[in-house]
Amino acid sequence: MNVQIEDSWKGILQEEFDKPYFARLVAFLHAEKAAGKRIYPAGNRIFKAFELTPFDDVKVVILGQDPYHNPGQAMGLSFSVPDGVPAPPSLKNIFREIEDDLGIRMSGRPNLEPWARQGVLLLNAVLTVEAGKAASHSRSGWQEFTDAVIRTLSERREGLVFLLWGNFARSKRGLIDPARHFVLEAAHPSPLAGGAFFGCRHFSKTNEILRNAGKTPIEWKL
Repeated sequence: MNVQIEDSWKGILQEEFDKPYFARLVAFLHAEKAAGKRIYPAGNRIFKAFELTPFDDVKVVILGQDPYHNPGQAMGLSFSVPDGVPAPPSLKNIFREIEDDLGIRMSGRPNLEPWARQGVLLLNAVLTVEAGKAASHSRSGWQEFTDAVIRTLSERREGLVFLLWGNFARSKRGLIDPARHFVLEAAHPSPLAGGAFFGCRHFSKTNEILRNAGKTPIEWKL
């Protein structure tokens, strides 16, 4: 893997990189590529969330499940796709909720890097996927790694806002200390949830929490 990761995360996660499960994970990925399988995202984007959002700058965590498995979509940030790629249905619904919640007009730009640079850790629980096969790497070891990331954020930081959308993300709430952090839960923004995500108002609620803590709110508008 061509790993690019911001320095603050390197020190914090080195212990995980040195564990046997991570060596097995790397070996698995090498074997998959050697077998001619196409893996998303590209190697230099696997740790994009950690590259753009330093550990001490994290204010909000949006937890996704695994990367998009269609060509050109996965970029290492949960729910985000590169500029020029049509926004997937879940992201369209996220934008719709932002518009309704904040009374603003989104541009439709699907690249969420501006959020990441403001302290929104856009973390997928699984960081790679085989092309065309959703959740194909869900048992590869990534969840052990990202569970450690969530647990470390919970233990070493204070006052973070965790946005857990859908049953999978909600299953991670046991890793978060609710006495130290804010946990907002809602249905998944996927159309398969039948619109249950709408009305959660997580974007205005997040900014209210940040303001009350004396932190700069997130500029959600893209």
